[in-house]
This record gives sequence, structure tokens and C-alpha cells, in this order.
Amino acid sequence: MNWLPRRTVVVPIDFSDDSFAALDTAVEMVDNPADLKVVHVLPELEPTEPGVIWHTIDDVGREDHAQKALEAELLKRGHEGLSVAIRIGDPGHEIVAFAEELDAGLVVLPSRGKKALKRLLLGSVAERVVRLAHCPVLVLKR
Repeated sequence: MNWLPRRTVVVPIDFSDDSFAALDTAVEMVDNPADLKVVHVLPELEPTEPGVIWHTIDDVGREDHAQKALEAELLKRGHEGLSVAIRIGDPGHEIVAFAEELDAGLVVLPSRGKKALKRLLLGSVAERVVRLAHCPVLVLKR
């Protein structure tokens, strides 16, 4: 019996092994893989980037490429058929917004285990999600 029945679980993926390990953990927590929602957040493009200036890259193309790459990686790792969403913006805020839109029951994500000074200077996606999320957040350490 699952401790989280019929609730959506959000798993952010950044293509790191740690994020796919978090997905493996989340798969074990749900009875139905349809309850898992995978999200990948792309950074916003800077107006001074060459691809933007020369109009060779746009958000639609980036989203399409990320969607295909994520679906291929999920297939390779044996997680085909999961719901995948691509967002653009600040990862912490976009993950929280996505979870709120779905009325998720849990967010599962890895911690990078950064040193305190580096985390203080750079911030942490996991910390931001924990602070802002409307639901419980499970942060997995290596």
C-alpha cells in the first residue's frame, strides 16, 4: 500500500544522474506512473546571446528540443510514457508553479550537496523549492 495514494508527484529533471535517481525513487512511491509528472526548466535567453541576435534560436525550438531529448532519455532509462513538461524561467519558481498548477502532493528532487559558502552565494534550487512549495518536498542527498 502506498503512503501517497492518488496524488500527483512532481520530479524536476536537469539531466543529471542525481535527478534521474530522484525519479527512480519517486517511481517507487506511486502506485500508478500516471501520477508522476516530470518537469525540465530551461533558463531564459539573454537578449545579447548570438542565437537571439541572429534569430537562429527561439523558445519554441528550445522547448521542442528539450522535450524530445528528455523523452529519449526517459525511454533509455526505462521510464517511457511519463508526462513531461518543459518550462522556461527560474528553476525554483517554475518547479513550484508547476506543482501548484497540478495541485501536487509531493515534489521529489535531489540536493547537489554544495558547500555552505557556495550555496550562500549562488542559492539553491532545492532550497528555493522547499521555501516556496505549497506541498511537501522530499530532498534526496547523494
